[in-house]
Amino acid sequence: MTVKKSLATLVVGLAMPLSALASEGAERLSRILEPMQTYAATFEQQILDAGGERLQEARGSMWLSRPGRFRWEVDAPYQQLVVSDGDDVVLYDPDLEQATVQALDQRVTHTPALLLSGSADELVESFNVTRSQQGSAERFTLMPRDPDTLFEELEMTFRGERLVGLEMTDSTGQRTAIVFRDVRMNQSIDDGRFAFDIPDGTDVIRDTH
Repeated sequence: MTVKKSLATLVVGLAMPLSALASEGAERLSRILEPMQTYAATFEQQILDAGGERLQEARGSMWLSRPGRFRWEVDAPYQQLVVSDGDDVVLYDPDLEQATVQALDQRVTHTPALLLSGSADELVESFNVTRSQQGSAERFTLMPRDPDTLFEELEMTFRGERLVGLEMTDSTGQRTAIVFRDVRMNQSIDDGRFAFDIPDGTDVIRDTH
């Protein structure tokens, strides 16, 4: 998973059975996410290889509104946009003058934005979840139950029940680390954020899979 294409441990109760830890983690994560109806933030994203060397970085802004609506906007080092109105997802690259349109995939394991914009119940059903506390940060490690995903492990970090970080690791060990700033939860977001009119002259690819 690259910036261009993407537009992203256990310390509790060592004496507890693993099944109990997973259940506790899933229940706690569900309690945090369920009240979150909208979420907006700026972000900084880095892609690191398996050895920790920085490959790429980007920054931008994101907005989401449940169910299934989100906007992921990369501002630098180049522009790119992913928008979902709840039915279709549009990936727009102004440099290439190209847009890819596909139906929204309701499997929450496929994209972090969709994961966050889906329901908490879907999240718990799709992942094995464990929880750890690191100072003031609460961290959840999610392992997909379905092998057909874009990542093999996802870590979500919260402070004061606000999502402040995501880190995804793929099958090659490459990591995408995202830090969220200026977080705004459950504030009104204009519906226009989740609509996108494809500019004239754009090469449109419709993905029917």
